Amino acid sequence: MNAQFEVPEPIICSPYEEPAFHWHLEEGRDPEKRPKRRPASYFYREPSRGEEGEAAGVAVALPLVNLVRERLAQWRTDGYPGSTRTTLELLNYWRRDGRQHRLFFAQLEAVETIVFLTEARRDYLQGIDIPADEPSDRQKADLGYKAFRRYACKMATGSGKTTVMGLLSAWSILNKVHDRGNARYSDVVLVVCPNVTIRSRLAEIDPRLGDASLYRTRDLVHQDLMKDLGQGRVLVTNWHVFEPQGIQAGGVSSKVVKAGVRQRTREFITIGAKTTTARGRRYLTHDEFERQVNGGMLTVLEREEDKDGNLSRVYVAAERYVESDTALVKRVLEREGVGGKQNILVFNDEAHHAYRIRKEEPDPDEVDLYGDADDAEDFYKEATVWVEGLDRIHKLKGINTCIDLSATPYFLGRVGQDSNRPFPWVVSDFSLTDAIESGLVKIPQLAVRDTSGAEVPGYFNVWRWILPKLTPAERGGKKGSPKPEAILKYANTPVAMLAGLWDEVRREWENTHSGDPRPPVFIVVCKNTAIAKAVYEWLGNNAPPTGIPKHYITEFVNTAERLNTIRVDSKVVHETDTGHAKSDESQWMRFTLDTVGKTAWPVDRQGRPIYPEGFEELAANRHAGLHPPGRDVRCIVSVGMLTEGWDCNTVTHIVGLRPFMSQLLCEQVVGRGLRRSNYEVRDNGLMTEEVAKVFGVPFQVVPFKANATAAPAEQSTRHHVYALPGRARFEIQFPRVEGYRQAIRNRVTVNWDTVAPLFLDPLKIPPEVEMKASLPTNSGRPSLTGPGQLARVDLNRTSSYG
Repeated sequence: MNAQFEVPEPIICSPYEEPAFHWHLEEGRDPEKRPKRRPASYFYREPSRGEEGEAAGVAVALPLVNLVRERLAQWRTDGYPGSTRTTLELLNYWRRDGRQHRLFFAQLEAVETIVFLTEARRDYLQGIDIPADEPSDRQKADLGYKAFRRYACKMATGSGKTTVMGLLSAWSILNKVHDRGNARYSDVVLVVCPNVTIRSRLAEIDPRLGDASLYRTRDLVHQDLMKDLGQGRVLVTNWHVFEPQGIQAGGVSSKVVKAGVRQRTREFITIGAKTTTARGRRYLTHDEFERQVNGGMLTVLEREEDKDGNLSRVYVAAERYVESDTALVKRVLEREGVGGKQNILVFNDEAHHAYRIRKEEPDPDEVDLYGDADDAEDFYKEATVWVEGLDRIHKLKGINTCIDLSATPYFLGRVGQDSNRPFPWVVSDFSLTDAIESGLVKIPQLAVRDTSGAEVPGYFNVWRWILPKLTPAERGGKKGSPKPEAILKYANTPVAMLAGLWDEVRREWENTHSGDPRPPVFIVVCKNTAIAKAVYEWLGNNAPPTGIPKHYITEFVNTAERLNTIRVDSKVVHETDTGHAKSDESQWMRFTLDTVGKTAWPVDRQGRPIYPEGFEELAANRHAGLHPPGRDVRCIVSVGMLTEGWDCNTVTHIVGLRPFMSQLLCEQVVGRGLRRSNYEVRDNGLMTEEVAKVFGVPFQVVPFKANATAAPAEQSTRHHVYALPGRARFEIQFPRVEGYRQAIRNRVTVNWDTVAPLFLDPLKIPPEVEMKASLPTNSGRPSLTGPGQLARVDLNRTSSYG
């Protein structure tokens, strides 16, 4: 299998201009570089069609996005008719020549789309109908909720969503300050995000920071306008604040004095060893559960028992007394000095977390989708709390416009046939494929061919490649979890292969990245804690399970002097999302995770380091240095998707050891490796190429389908070498031998009981594989004839196997 170039290069567009070309890839045909931009579309797979390897992805156009693009282009060409004077000044300032911090086209398009829908003359908006986000009939009737205007901007990971929020905040606030009576604009901006990592980073869009704010560091607003901009308020918060809090009256439970608003809920309760709440989940002892049921506090709807017949989990109806909508909104907004202001502009960052759940019952794929049922419940609880919090704000304060920002604004589940479809209010789309061709992100390379000759190479989806090889006992039964040592028995080969390639990249960086001491980062994403623990022990401590060979990537092995490999459990991520870790260990792990790829803390104007809250005290208690604790980390073994907003830009290799039942999860995992380490532009105006190599995450921008009728993968040409008839007497023949024996004098003995067996059958465990950039064909499959170079990976990259 020889590497080859099918097209000159995958990056064919400037990041600062509208894409002028795109690669058209079609099954069975050579790639074609076509003029103009690729029309907006997505690939849809029906949830009922089964797993990603068993259902076709069908290309579906986004007619609303394509219509808005067309009208926006005409509006831009015509000089933005209908825009205010303030808006025109800002647009010209953002597009002016000679900017030190030039804005990407993806950022300008998202901003101009919102401005266009707000300010353009009616003739430009003719026929543009954007669906509203309607509450249920019950919510309208019983709670007084009503629909609010919602626009979604789909922007690929790494294309600059934070800057877009800053641009639109400046546009809204300055227009409001310059024309107080204009209800189209807001001078109060509420930014809602998933976790404290993102919240801390988004703090820079608060204009009260002055010259330290994004408006000056990225030159979004002229210095003369900063005083006017300071009259507005930008509040950044996590969705967790939207959950109604239980209230106390004089130290007595609200349930006793009947204070607050009675709220009926349905929830799962786990029967455990103690009564507690963790990760937003309730646990009751069996005695406490019986007491609450007998006291009428809980009504049991469903019971779940373990294999021994013991009660393990119950689904119950309960009631509690919580703060009113007025009290909640006052707590969230008015404590920040907003007072009685109305008409708020809302940004939902990572907005795929915020949508209305229409089904209470779980979808069949949820366990594989999230890893376990509890994680699924966490996700859908988050979605509900987030949106209903916005409903309360709209009811009492009024939401002028809600702008969703996400690389994947899709309904993930519990919405019926809308699952795996984008939000209907998506109005702009700069997809990952567009970002790859514009050089805004690293180019993900996935396995496209291996020695087995299978149409779908095994390492493209490692989990689905391993499962059929396991015995029923190793698989853990129909509803069980595979045994970690069984998974690692097969997974150790692709992990070792990619780790060997990582080690080559590390040595190359040491020789070429002058002045940059950061190492490349290797990520393994596992299905559950048990598998993650086994992988961590193998990589971080070089202590594999019995029968698994050791690896020889010394840079992964932890030492007393340096932490090279860490293991991050999903519960640590959830626990610390709100900034309230339950232990010092969890908080230190969050500090470590958030500083991977960083060699120093940010500094203030006097050059003093800015430490996160609580870091100095915790470092002193642990007798640790004050440097970023994650600076030396080379390998991360994770359960779950790490954490959104994690912006390490030195990830180069990713392995997925878990099922991937949705495009969203694939893009989230691969997205951890897409942020570029630099944004150098070559003489031709195009970005330099950076790549991230991926095993086991079946991601190719669209859902994958193993199509039995498709053209077979291209094979390397084989030549039969033989002697010409006239020179047959000179023919050289090579005997086929089974091996060689060499007589030696010293006696060598081997204790085979201590040697881990290893069987390398290229038809079962491919010892080499070819990887490629993952641009999709017209049928949604990765193409051997697409842009970029075929990269070969084999066991020669590591000394683990002799």
